[in-house]
Order: sequence, then C-alpha cells, then structure tokens
Amino acid sequence: MPTTNTQAKNAKRALLVQGPIRKTLVKLTVPMLFGIFGMVAFNLIDTFFVGRLGTNELAAMSFTFPVVLVVNGFALGLGVGTSAVVSRAIGEGNRTRVQRLTTDGLALAVLLVTLFVTVGLLTINPIFRLLGAPPEVMPLIRQYMTIWYLGAGFVVAPMVGNNAIRATGDTVTPSAIMMVAVAVNVILDPILIFGLGPFPRMELAGAAIATVIARAVTLLVALFILYYREKMITLVVPPVKSVWDSWKAILYIGLPTAGTNIIVPISVGIITSLVATYGSEAVAGLGVATRVESFALMMFMALNSVIGPFVGQNLGANQLERLKLGVKYSQQFAMAWGALMFVLLWVAAEPIALLFNDDPVVVSTVISYLRLVPVSYGLLGVFMLSSTTLNVLNKPMQAVALTILRTIILYVPLAYLGAALFGVGGIFGATALANVIAGGGAYLWLARGVLEKLSRPFSSRAAAEPA
Repeated sequence: MPTTNTQAKNAKRALLVQGPIRKTLVKLTVPMLFGIFGMVAFNLIDTFFVGRLGTNELAAMSFTFPVVLVVNGFALGLGVGTSAVVSRAIGEGNRTRVQRLTTDGLALAVLLVTLFVTVGLLTINPIFRLLGAPPEVMPLIRQYMTIWYLGAGFVVAPMVGNNAIRATGDTVTPSAIMMVAVAVNVILDPILIFGLGPFPRMELAGAAIATVIARAVTLLVALFILYYREKMITLVVPPVKSVWDSWKAILYIGLPTAGTNIIVPISVGIITSLVATYGSEAVAGLGVATRVESFALMMFMALNSVIGPFVGQNLGANQLERLKLGVKYSQQFAMAWGALMFVLLWVAAEPIALLFNDDPVVVSTVISYLRLVPVSYGLLGVFMLSSTTLNVLNKPMQAVALTILRTIILYVPLAYLGAALFGVGGIFGATALANVIAGGGAYLWLARGVLEKLSRPFSSRAAAEPA
C-alpha cells in the first residue's frame, strides 16, 4: 500500500527506532543529564540557603520532603503514562492520536491536581504530626507548605508536558526548560529568603514562593513548545468518549506508576519519623544527605527518562530486538555508574556534610548515610530502569509489585530492625540492603519473566542494527 505524505511526515518523528543503539541512548541521555542536574541543583540550592537560616528551618524543609515527593510522584506517574502512550503512537505514525493524548493528558493533570491540593491544604497539621514534626517546627512547615500547595499545579503540569516532549525523542528541549527553572530559582532564592534589595525578608516562605514562580515559568515554556513548535496540542473540542478513552489509556499506566511513586515517599515518611526519634538534627542531616544523593542518582534519572520513550517507540514500531538491547546496555551502565558514585561519596562525605551545616549531629548523620547507602546505587539504578521498562511494556502492575517488594516488604521492616540494633546507621544500612535485594530481583524479573517472552521478529534490519 502506498505511503501518504502525512504518514511519511509522521514516521520521521519516530526518531528512536533507527541508528546505533548505544549512540542513540548517549545522544539522548547527555542533554537530559543537564536537565536533571538542574532540577537536583534546584532542590540543593533551596537546601543550601535554608540551611543558612538555622537547624529548625532546615529540619522543617526536610519534613516536607516526603509530602513533596508524593506530589512529584503523582505528577511523574501521569507524565510516564502520557509519555508511554504518546511514544507508542509516534512509533505507529499516528499523528492525530499523538495530539489527542497529549492534550487530554494535560487536562487530566489539571483536574487531578486540583483535587489533590484541596486535600493537602486541609491536612497539613495531621500529616506532619504523623511524620513526627515537633511543635517548634510545625509553624515553619505550615508556612512553607501552604504556599507550596497553592502552586502545586505548576509542578504537575510541566512534568506531563516535558514527558510528552521527551516521547518524541527530544531531550534537549525538556532539559533547557528545566535549566530555565533553575536559573529563576537561583536568582529568586537569596532575594526572597534573605530580603535583598527592595524585597522583604521572607525566610522559608521566600523559598516556597521562589519555587512556585520558577515552576510557573517552566509550565508556560512547555505549553509554548508543545503548541507552537511540536503541534502536539489541539484546540479541537473532542467527543466525551474520545477524552475518556485517552484518560483510560494514560491512567492504565499512570495510576499504577503514580501509586509506585507515592509508595516510595510514604516509606520515606515512615523512615523520616523513625529518624525523628533521634532529634531534629538527625532529620536535618537526613534531608541534606538525600539531596546530595540526588546528585549521585541524576545519571539514573536521566537514563530513566530516556529509556521510556526508547522502549515505547521501538515497541510501537515492532523493533523488539532493538528494544531488548537498549534495556541491556542501560542496565550495564547503571552498575558501572553506581560503583563510581560509591567511591566518590565515601571519600567526600565529611567535606560535603560540613558545607551545609556544622552541627555535630547533622554532620555525623550525613557522613553515615553517604558511606552506607551508595554501595547499593548500581542495583538501585537497575531497579529504576526495570520499573520504567515494565510500565512502557504495558505491565504497570508488575512495576507496582516490585516497588512494594522494595519499600513495604524490605525497606520499612529492615529499617526498624536496623534502628533497634544499630541506631541511625542501622536505618541507612537497611536502605542499602533493600536496594540490593530489590534491584537483583527486578533484573531477573524483567530479563527472564518479560523480555524473553516478547516475540522475536524475523527482521534483518533489527538483527543487523549496530550497537
């Protein structure tokens, strides 16, 4: 059957189904790495400036981390769901469906975040008391989270938009959008926190306002790119059934993914409350360590953002052998990067801790974390890549099961056992052990339980594709 001009134009958008696999993954991951670096720096900059206000302020921000992760996890779930279905539609060459899915995904994000924020504002006090926040820190938490919740829509919608852009195989633009957010935050943080120039000193509230403004800028830029350049947003009012079909396709992957992403911060919240029994200083140290950890894991985050579109487009185009090789190479790299980060953080743990705070408990907590947990980073990377691959392969419940294994079955019970036997260091040792067991299990599950069962197309092109 002859190929129409429209089909040819659409086919060209499936950028990830041809070319050397390693080179393609590197080409996509490098620009994404800069974007992830920017977002990690975004959080670390907040932590750095807030740490200058005092230990209570630093502890308050650390207590907010699990709740912020819940919202981010929810947003990421919708983003992954949107990216998965959009990337498959691109691989199939269905341009109209790409527009419909992207537009409906953004609309769904706006609807759900409105409900989420309403609940969040009404539950600030009980949630953070449950996390173990002491009375002297609660006013600071309320101050920060009230502003943060009101701007949560600017967190969720850009994640969905950026994931839609990445589904096309473009990682440069989402990275540039992230870097814009970082630049805005770097400028506004010191101005609003400390009251520079004509601005009043707002302290922790200033950090929250800077975050909201920076995220709002990313939303505007992402929408501009999606509508004007990529033509992935349509203003055509669709039948209700069409929107509902889009939402079902997105939520089939997005809800389990959001669930897995929410399970993680819930477990982090439990661990935070456990660490809180050792004092606010220990919680502050945990907050610093986890933000530093984000730097070590940013390579995994970047590669994880790439492997989803890569798997989705190749699945849509029926390039199954190429898909499997891409996953294999990504996992091999994750192990090598994890080993490198373990060595670097072991050596640099103490100077890193002293950079943020000089309280002895804060410093010792940071050192303990950065010398125990990184031993598991390689297999944690394998776990992350495996979960994303399962989601895009339309097996989200298997990804949920892996996350439950890592967090609920392993992480939380082992942390309580470790705390009883070895104190705070035992909690961090439990983190490493849970990562190792879950990462190994995820590798075996994906390799033998899923990838081997994919039918192998007799394609000379796939067989001859350079690595």
